Amino acid sequence: MAYAYLFKYIIIGDTGVGKSCLLLQFTDKRFQPVHDLTIGVEFGARMITIDGKQIKLQIWDTAGQESFRSITRSYYRGAAGALLVYDITRRDTFNHLTTWLEDARQHSNSNMVIMLIGNKSDLESRREVKKEEGEAFAREHGLIFMETSAKTASNVEEAFINTAKEIYEKIQEGVFDINNEANGIKIGPQHPTPSSTLSGSQGGQQAGGGCC
Repeated sequence: MAYAYLFKYIIIGDTGVGKSCLLLQFTDKRFQPVHDLTIGVEFGARMITIDGKQIKLQIWDTAGQESFRSITRSYYRGAAGALLVYDITRRDTFNHLTTWLEDARQHSNSNMVIMLIGNKSDLESRREVKKEEGEAFAREHGLIFMETSAKTASNVEEAFINTAKEIYEKIQEGVFDINNEANGIKIGPQHPTPSSTLSGSQGGQQAGGGCC
């Protein structure tokens, strides 16, 4: 299927916040309760429609461990959008957001759209971070904010699509130079392209661990 634009995303945040599970829920519509720890970077893609146009989302799911941070940084540069994820049941993952955000802003295109995601909203009884705290952090730093559940699929679709809508609006406003692929946006081919949803891995073996 032909697409009008391709948008590159990166998913960032601490280990175990549910980054890989969010990607799997978005691309494959399924939840994997025990997920291998991401080593390096994994990849997924899906076609969506915005304003009647086909948009292909190419999504890079990164490892959360400090030891892989240098690999993660190399993927910031070519991204138009970032999903910055924390776990609402683990305050430490929320406390680390500032570090992740500084890293992202230092190594990315200044127009990159960043969506802050409080994941695992299905675990309300174990909540350590109030929704209002996430909203306040997003307001302070100029981010879009949503709480999601990769398990129930709550707001997962919306998180990826609303980020794309924001990127699309920036294209309409002339903020992004769409002829420069370093911005994470590519003008689509005129001819049909192969199928919409694919998922695989890039640079990655995997090791056992919780969902990351």
